[in-house]
Amino acid sequence: MTSGDQHRDAPAAPALRSDAERNRERIIAAARTVFARDGLDASMASVAREAGVGIATMFRRFPTKAELVDAVFIDRMDAYADAVTTALDDPDPWHGFVGYVEDVCAMQAADYGFADVLTTSFPAAKALERRRNEAYEGMVELIGRAKATGRLRADFDPSDLVLVHMANAGVVNATGDAAPDAWRRVVALLIQSFEAPARGSLPASPDHDALYRAMLRPGPSGAAAPDPGR
Repeated sequence: MTSGDQHRDAPAAPALRSDAERNRERIIAAARTVFARDGLDASMASVAREAGVGIATMFRRFPTKAELVDAVFIDRMDAYADAVTTALDDPDPWHGFVGYVEDVCAMQAADYGFADVLTTSFPAAKALERRRNEAYEGMVELIGRAKATGRLRADFDPSDLVLVHMANAGVVNATGDAAPDAWRRVVALLIQSFEAPARGSLPASPDHDALYRAMLRPGPSGAAAPDPGR
């Protein structure tokens, strides 16, 4: 290769990087649309079709579904963590607690994918899990404050909020566009059951490790190439 050939070829590398970045952003935008509409069970192939890219390009940018989920939902998880911070800033802890439950359930109702994300753990999605853990710590503090006011029943456990998100995700996914506000009644019923004085004792809360295992999504369809990934 002559020096002239080298000079002519030199600008090609930045162009390739630019194309790769455009493909990445196109895939993320498509995944937001597909996951919001179909939830996390949507395949990587359906995201590739929505983005107008080949499946090989998809997996070059995002080798696993967890990496794609991390990129798509980190901003939603930031909003989730911000909801906890807003609730902790409320001078009335019970009001803050109720507002937090309602706000997060509304986030789930607005996006089927995020409804699934809140009830699914992706160990490989590092940024997503870090923000989830930060939000969980704030949530535990919020629950303690609400209990201290005497408004939140004493036997309420942090795992109960995980169950609320699971229940709400089920309602949101089951009712869809046919009854889009059904989740509001379910959440109101649940909040009223949380308020003290309790009208009866509750069964034991699920073991926290068992609940975490329930949140692990074992290799959804199209999670990775060539084998499914977490």
